[in-house]
Amino acid sequence: MDLSRFVVRRRGWVLALWIATGIALFPEAHRVGERLEVAARVSGSESEAVALALAQQFESPWAAYAILVVRGVPLPDSSEPVPLRDSLVAAVARLPGVTQVRVWRAREDTLLVSRAAGAQFLIAGLDARFGAEDALVPRLRHATAAVAAAIAARYPGATLRWTGQAVLNADLREASAADATVAERRALPLTLLLLIVAFGTLPAASLPVLAGAGTVLLSLGFAARLGVHWPLSILLQNFVTMIGLGLGIDYSLLTVSRFREALAAGADPAGAAAEAGRRAGHTIALSGLAVAIGFVALLAVPLAELRSVAVGGLLATLVAVLLSLTLLPALLSWLGNGINRIPLRPFRSSGVAGERWRRWGRLVARRPLRILLLAGLPLGVLGWQAQRLEAGLPRGDWLPPAMESAQGLHDLEVAGRSGVLQSLRILVNLPPGAGALTSAGWTALRRLAERLALEPEIGMVRSFAPLDTQRPMSKLFFFAIEPADRRSWVTEDRQKVLLEAVPSEGADPRALLDVVSRLRAIDATAVTGLHGVRFAVGGLPAFRLDYVNAVAGWLPRVAGLVLAATFLALCLGFRSLLIPFKAVLLNLLSVAGGFGAVVLIFQDGHGAALFGLAEPTGQVFAVIPTLVFCTVFGLSMDYEVFLVARVAEARRDGLSEEEAIAEGLARTGPVITSAAAIMVVVFGAFTLGHFLVLQMLGLALAVAVLLDATVVRIAIGPALLTLAGRWNWWPGR
Repeated sequence: MDLSRFVVRRRGWVLALWIATGIALFPEAHRVGERLEVAARVSGSESEAVALALAQQFESPWAAYAILVVRGVPLPDSSEPVPLRDSLVAAVARLPGVTQVRVWRAREDTLLVSRAAGAQFLIAGLDARFGAEDALVPRLRHATAAVAAAIAARYPGATLRWTGQAVLNADLREASAADATVAERRALPLTLLLLIVAFGTLPAASLPVLAGAGTVLLSLGFAARLGVHWPLSILLQNFVTMIGLGLGIDYSLLTVSRFREALAAGADPAGAAAEAGRRAGHTIALSGLAVAIGFVALLAVPLAELRSVAVGGLLATLVAVLLSLTLLPALLSWLGNGINRIPLRPFRSSGVAGERWRRWGRLVARRPLRILLLAGLPLGVLGWQAQRLEAGLPRGDWLPPAMESAQGLHDLEVAGRSGVLQSLRILVNLPPGAGALTSAGWTALRRLAERLALEPEIGMVRSFAPLDTQRPMSKLFFFAIEPADRRSWVTEDRQKVLLEAVPSEGADPRALLDVVSRLRAIDATAVTGLHGVRFAVGGLPAFRLDYVNAVAGWLPRVAGLVLAATFLALCLGFRSLLIPFKAVLLNLLSVAGGFGAVVLIFQDGHGAALFGLAEPTGQVFAVIPTLVFCTVFGLSMDYEVFLVARVAEARRDGLSEEEAIAEGLARTGPVITSAAAIMVVVFGAFTLGHFLVLQMLGLALAVAVLLDATVVRIAIGPALLTLAGRWNWWPGR
């Protein structure tokens, strides 16, 4: 007994099993945002090693911190703000998870006040033992809320804004979840409208929408369970919403179309449901395998974000396939002829639309070379732009402007203190016998600090003491330093020392990546004059460079793995060599078109204002090329599988090659265009959000799918099938 007939005969049990699964996972889906990480990580990188050393070996109260920017009140050199400052310190210092609080106390604390901007700063050290750093942010805001109200009553123009890496992460978590919800609300009504146009009746249009929503909720529920045991990135939430809606609706649309065809041919509801599950099941399974290949390849990249996206994509694909192969046939067998009730538009015979597509297929078969030229030339011009794509760090302010942390970051820029968040952390490992207070160790540190200061982007070099004297600091002065401050810079054995290079104001974040590269290329012995000394560069710019390098280094390997695995899967599915080869080439063309659109709009700035950007980004996020390649490659393969499977079916029924192509287009043309329109709507909804990375991703996916369905699969693909003739199916039949 095949799966579809088993599902139809045991439809009650199938439905009960899915209801139980939904009851278990739907509540988890609503908590998924709480269990996902915002901070990105590059496993095994130099920046990660520095961060771990600072947290574990230095016992620093400032390994993680948040900054409160206070503006619009008297500065701390007057007598007025002392009670105000003390009340803020007291409110924050008593919180569990706050290690230490630092404010302006003396003229030497130049980083903690900006007289030109009328701003002062409070820095709160965060202890991760009391929870994730970003999870402590709501406590900080609650603690300062009462003081902020008193300040606002006395100084109406005053502002208190928390910012810093941990605060940005917390705000990004909330904004990301809100963006996913808004995008889903935008996409579902438009999707339902498109399905009504495609099917004409409410039941037929509603089932794919329900399947898409169910795919998203079940996938997020599974992800929430995994997030308890395996760190997953917040990017998973948006990606599952995007891919789950698209795949869930696409696969259901194909199954419902097959079911209505079987009913129209005279089958009873149970037989029609079994026939739909059997006919569509092979296509959906092969398509799902092609999509999953791209996500499996992403698991190889040592980036938590990409691995999380891979997990989310695999979950969404698996759930979408299972729903279409089991739950949907069971529901259709119950619904029966009710699928055609409640018409919402005048009835139009599917045969009329099919005949139009059949005529188009015959036209392509008669003039394949002309079709290739007319369709391929514009797409080739757009795809050629992809060679100019530059992956890295986009310029400009691309954080959502409504976030308090983004506004606080802007306050830091106005105050001339934004470099604090961009500081480079240089971890120096001194050789045995040359501690920080020995003459050799001190000289090595001084020479390294002088080399750091030579970088034009570096405005200040800080450590446990000024390193501008020939003689080392005495032990008396060293131990007179506050223990907490001393441990922030030097380990107990004085063999490891931290130097902090604070960028000059106005330093380009992308230029700081070059600074990191130059520093890492330095010969430590030659610069310091001390044999055996080593140092590592960490901090936010170093992390960004490690991130860019990790993604760029893995893209060729991931692309090769996807190409090879997809080719092999299609060879097994169609028992052909030419069909998979052609499918891979056409997929590359669709991917290139999506990249070309991103280059023209975001990188070059043509139409960037439509996405809320004031200037071209110059580069795209490093994660975009790999993510788009793996995703588009699988999604584009959907439509290739839909079309070629129907052409192969027509050939097995005895039609000639040309007539089989026309029949395949007649049967799948409406499905492909409807499915693509839905995908474009879903992906397009994310371009209207506030996250630049999701806007780039949504645009690339939407353009690639649109081109794939309107140019590649209904024009270029059939033309190539016509030219190949019977060789399409070699060495099979």
